[in-house]
Amino acid sequence: MLVVMKAQATEAEVRAVCQRIEGAGFRAHAIPGAQRTAIGITGNQGAVELGLEEMDGVAEVIRVSKPYKLVSRDVKDSNTVVSFPNSKASIGGKELAIVAGPCSIENREQAFAVAERVAAAGARFFRGGAYKPRTSPYSFQGLGEEGLKIMAEIRHQFGLIIITEAVDAESLELVEKYGDMIQIGARNMQNFSLLKRAGRAKKPVLLKRGIAATLEELLMAAEYVMSEGNYNVVLCERGVRTFADHTRNTLDLSVVPAVQRLSHLPILVDPSHGTGKRNKVLPLSRAAVAVGADGLMIEVHHDPDRALSDGQQSLFPDQFDQLMHEVSQIAPVLGRSMSAPLNHFAAKSAD
Repeated sequence: MLVVMKAQATEAEVRAVCQRIEGAGFRAHAIPGAQRTAIGITGNQGAVELGLEEMDGVAEVIRVSKPYKLVSRDVKDSNTVVSFPNSKASIGGKELAIVAGPCSIENREQAFAVAERVAAAGARFFRGGAYKPRTSPYSFQGLGEEGLKIMAEIRHQFGLIIITEAVDAESLELVEKYGDMIQIGARNMQNFSLLKRAGRAKKPVLLKRGIAATLEELLMAAEYVMSEGNYNVVLCERGVRTFADHTRNTLDLSVVPAVQRLSHLPILVDPSHGTGKRNKVLPLSRAAVAVGADGLMIEVHHDPDRALSDGQQSLFPDQFDQLMHEVSQIAPVLGRSMSAPLNHFAAKSAD
């Protein structure tokens, strides 16, 4: 069920509706929109009769037929913009969100070398894995908490927002402590206990599409997070597995407008994992921006030939510079903008 409040409804009226819903044993999710607030009701197995239509400030009560409720545009028609404390950066707004960094944090020198270059090129978000779920148990699994501490240093040094993956409830506690945004990887997209725990976190969540997941399954995974009260969710298309053998995965750019039609949540595109091939990252980044993605997630390494994970799909810093230049030519056509290099580097260039 969905309660749509009047445009002029007061906070007290919204609170009163939420209290009546929760008093009946259900859960109320008040989600502000550009013009009015919508209150989603979860926990009910069918229509409920609470007399909400007669309450002050209520415009209408609607039954939501889709299996996903809170992620749907039925609940919130305006686009969600995920913002971050003490930063002008956001995901889902006019400015494209560029997330860049190595697949995994290998050591402090490597992480700082990459961070300096991506920040200088204009990226606002730094990605790096402290925990790496790998196909082989003998592959590099990440530095764990030590890697998170390195990324916290990078945030302090360069002003970048840190996005890093949690692989279980234990690692999520540490990611929430050190990071700015919790990534749920493709392998964990349907790890429902982890999704619920992320829904109780105080940090935004980046949810990657599973390698065999349908659009509805992706949206339902996001619903798990939002149903626990965390409404700051960003989706990420990172390629699906098909019969194609010329790429590691098949990057499904058609999912971007499909998501934007059904959901108010922002969506990023990861062409690095989406192709697994360095020479395909730049052209598919251009295509992702052209199709309307809210941003990109790019793997960058200062020495990818010696990377401990996914070096073959990581850009050299000079290639990332070229990507930022070319994408900046496409963004204005779609009414989007690109961020300038952070002040640290602007001042450095002026010197």
